[in-house]
Amino acid sequence: MPKLVYDFAEGNKDMKELLGGKGANLAEMTNLGLPVPPGFTISAEACKVFLKTGSVPPELADEIDHHVAELEQKMGKKLGQADDPLLVSVRSGAAVSMPGMMETVLNVGLNDDSVNGLAHHSGNPRFAWDAYRRLIQMFGKTVLGMAGEVFEDAIDAAKQAKGTTNDLDLDADDLKALVENFKAAVHEHTGREFPQDPRAQMDLAIEAVFGSWNSERAILYRRQERIATDLGTAVNICSMVFGNLGMESGTGVAFTRDPASGQPGVYGDYLQNAQGEDVVAGIRNTVPLADLETIDKTSYDELMAIMAKLEGHYRDLCDIEFTVERGKLWMLQTRVGKRTAGAAFRIATSLVDEGVIDIDEALRRVKGAQLAQLMFPRFDAEAAKTLLTKAIGASPGAASGKVVFTSEAAVEAADKGEKVILVRRETNPDDLHGMIAAQGVLTSRGGKTSHAAVVARGMGKTCVCGAEDLDVTGGRITVKGKTIEAGEVISIDGTTGEVFLGEVPVVPSPVVQYFEGSLAADSGDELVAAVHRLISHADEVRRLDVRTNADTGEDAARARRFGAQGIGLCRTEHMFLGERREAVERLILAEDEAECEAALAVLEPLQRGDFIELLDAMDGLPVTIRLIDPPLHEFLPPLTELAVKVALAKERGEDPGRDATLLAAVERLHEQNPMLGLRGVRLGLVIPGLFAMQVRAIAAAAAELKKQGKDPRPEIMIPLVGAVQELQLARDEVEGVLQEIADAEGVEWSTPIGTMIELPRAALTADQIAEAAEFFSFGTNDLTQMTWGFSRDDVEGSFFSRYLEKGIFAVSPFESIDRDGVGAMVKLGVERGRRTRPDLKLGVCGEHGGDPDSIHFFHEAGLDYVSCSPFRIPVARLEAGRATQS
Repeated sequence: MPKLVYDFAEGNKDMKELLGGKGANLAEMTNLGLPVPPGFTISAEACKVFLKTGSVPPELADEIDHHVAELEQKMGKKLGQADDPLLVSVRSGAAVSMPGMMETVLNVGLNDDSVNGLAHHSGNPRFAWDAYRRLIQMFGKTVLGMAGEVFEDAIDAAKQAKGTTNDLDLDADDLKALVENFKAAVHEHTGREFPQDPRAQMDLAIEAVFGSWNSERAILYRRQERIATDLGTAVNICSMVFGNLGMESGTGVAFTRDPASGQPGVYGDYLQNAQGEDVVAGIRNTVPLADLETIDKTSYDELMAIMAKLEGHYRDLCDIEFTVERGKLWMLQTRVGKRTAGAAFRIATSLVDEGVIDIDEALRRVKGAQLAQLMFPRFDAEAAKTLLTKAIGASPGAASGKVVFTSEAAVEAADKGEKVILVRRETNPDDLHGMIAAQGVLTSRGGKTSHAAVVARGMGKTCVCGAEDLDVTGGRITVKGKTIEAGEVISIDGTTGEVFLGEVPVVPSPVVQYFEGSLAADSGDELVAAVHRLISHADEVRRLDVRTNADTGEDAARARRFGAQGIGLCRTEHMFLGERREAVERLILAEDEAECEAALAVLEPLQRGDFIELLDAMDGLPVTIRLIDPPLHEFLPPLTELAVKVALAKERGEDPGRDATLLAAVERLHEQNPMLGLRGVRLGLVIPGLFAMQVRAIAAAAAELKKQGKDPRPEIMIPLVGAVQELQLARDEVEGVLQEIADAEGVEWSTPIGTMIELPRAALTADQIAEAAEFFSFGTNDLTQMTWGFSRDDVEGSFFSRYLEKGIFAVSPFESIDRDGVGAMVKLGVERGRRTRPDLKLGVCGEHGGDPDSIHFFHEAGLDYVSCSPFRIPVARLEAGRATQS
């Protein structure tokens, strides 16, 4: 077993994985010569052993003994000695900051004897008994698992007996009595005495901190922040310094810049006669850090100098915790400070202007998630709100409107100029028009990868999903005893998942105005200027192109304004919904070739018009058009709905007419697993003329635009190919139609033909498939389903939460690419495809194309472009640039 314990002087800020962030930064400050109380760090490796075996490594005790002895020698006092004892804190410290998620125990080393020595040496009995009280209280909660209310109730009773509400009014005798009450409570609730042996206190506290890594709140935080589950936490043993020795002592938190705005200045809070947890708990009101200059100018001046030194050393905003003990300043912690999304961009560019960092480093310090946060409208934080429920924030933003329960009602209201929120149990493709019309979408089922969530994110539409305590049956919402009727106004927050009664005012995003072109980069808005500088640099350095997923000219035009370099996925099946559904039904119900051709003849000019609009919006840029992919029965009414209609008609003695015909067709087309059935390339090979109609429409649209002097660049993509033979047959048909239109229209073109790689077999045989494809587009949505054996529509609601809790994966593989499994398939497809065709163009068009972590993977894998929804374009541009800096 390697070394497990490190003196503060032995580490540095680059040892975070071993010493945790807190330990590494304490070591760094020690090496900088700053006033850090002496101590040592137990590495995260010891924690990993504890978590795996349930006990600390056997050699740890000897290493701790050695470092305790060294600490005692430095301090000139011993742990547990009766007069002026050495006291220490036992604090957690993971490699990634997890503020407040794990445990801390202060004043370890006090017992019934040493408390009297501390009282005598300090000359402040109240301080000594208060320190002992704090130790028993924190030890009882953290180590012994007692309820915090046991101690809080005892404190309240003591204050009530004293006739006060202020802790400071309790004198030494009151606190001494409280200590006896606390010790009695420990015995009553645990059946054991509070340990008097200081080393036993330390050992138990260390194990408690290790165990807190797997506390419920720590697990939840890691899941939310996508922090790995196997890092473990280090433990820092630090000699105690006291801010509660009187009014000449105190404790505080400081920031080298404003973490909300990024502006330089003096930011922080200070509390006299207090320990650190008093500031966090808000027991007493703090004063602004600037007031320390008046309270203790010497300590203030020293702190300002240290803050400047730390920011210069870390080259970033620093978050600092400090204590003043009778006029002596001590540094207890520093770290690169958390900040708002806006502050992140402002600070990064400010540090460039100050010559502290270069523009590449500035780009590394901002994230796509922060940019996304800046792009969505948000509710006014100062507005009054009535919370109805909290669910899953599926698509960020803030939206208010009248409740409607059907897509038809949403469209009707929107046509009248009314703002609405579409409320459904769940949405389906037929709700697309309603979702477009609505300001936002609220569902009582589903999660972040449900239909509502995926479509809403694609449209930049605010969406909250999985509000399970909402009953949306009967044309009304019932929640927690309240009833909301259609037409009443609600507000939804797609970032937090909160749902409010009534309208909540929103604040528009200037960042979106900038990307839309309605607000100039030099408008005077500092945030917009910062975003402009960093997104422009990302564009200069990135290797990946960024395309968009778009099915309409409007979406394509918006994406182009946002910086899209073409369309990576046009889903042609979306063009068959709404009023065109009847023509599709005619195609499905066709009983002979003539009827089939007639139905296709109706669809072709409609498709041609769609493609003219799309290609025109992206003039001069590539437009990848996927031929129809989903099973045909998806364009028919649901089986159950039709069966009920037909049964009721027959029961009434009526002729079910067309419903009976549709029911027969649905029953004929019904599949046990449609995802693996008649769809994609299989449709084109089985239904004569289907693909040919779409290709004619594409070619005719391109020919018309060419005659207008424009530069349409369609690319035709065959979906769900699993074998090169499928692709070759489809390709032959496509090439024949393209040549036919070229001859008829008198135009020349070279239209790339490629395929989606969305089946494991396609990735495995990519070398063969590349013989018939000029490009691959990895369809990672289906590739994830096929590789994992997951049904996307089912698994999230049934067991994904358990998988996340158990750490099987840290994040849904539908949200961020599964590098080890699905990612391996992508890399295999890249390697084998380019082995056959070195100039093979490679892209990705699944949801992962807009996910920051996934974009970095696609850069590493050698893809040429990512494609994502229009509102994710700026995020993808930024992350594609950042990927070159890692």
